[in-house]
Amino acid sequence: MKIKIAPSILASDFSRVGEEVKRLERSGADYVHCDVMDGSFVPPITFGAQMVKAIRPHTSLPLDCHLMVLHPETHIEDFAAAGADILTVHAEACDIPALFKKIAACGVKKSAVINPETPAEKLFPAVDEGADMLLLMSVHPGWGGQTFIGETLKKIEAVRNYCVKAGRPELDIEVDGGVTEENVGSVIAAGANVIVAGSTVFKAKDMAATIARLRG
Repeated sequence: MKIKIAPSILASDFSRVGEEVKRLERSGADYVHCDVMDGSFVPPITFGAQMVKAIRPHTSLPLDCHLMVLHPETHIEDFAAAGADILTVHAEACDIPALFKKIAACGVKKSAVINPETPAEKLFPAVDEGADMLLLMSVHPGWGGQTFIGETLKKIEAVRNYCVKAGRPELDIEVDGGVTEENVGSVIAAGANVIVAGSTVFKAKDMAATIARLRG
């Protein structure tokens, strides 16, 4: 299974974000991860569909948009129109089957995510509803630079095992939060294959070499 790296632009220099996503593409990233926060589902506010629209012309990489918002159903069309390739919605904030239908109708890939305190089983219905990807938060959403929560490894294993039993062994499983060069091997061994990294990538002296090492 291919290991994909999805650097989060939350750790980029927002004053030159167009150049930052170009740098990701030159350095071998697979996705651009866009952390969207509304100040309600999580305390911070980051950016909305306007940012996605602004960076879309600067890269051909898929834009992986993680909607940490209280009412994701009100934003699907805006992000699809802005150029999002993947929309990830929280199981804690919406009805997954209904949202997946709406996302699919917009021609965008469907993904579901759970927070650290949410049981892995909450992602299982998304597998059956045709998810294109699943995301497990390995820190509490809202802030960068947190330490990886070790219990996430068991949850990754549980989700991967369910995917295998459901006849979808190759389904992408993404992990977001506290992933570094030191612990990425354990994350991949547990069954994840899409790695979100923010500070690890953007603060690296050699971005391309760091992305290569994150592939395990």
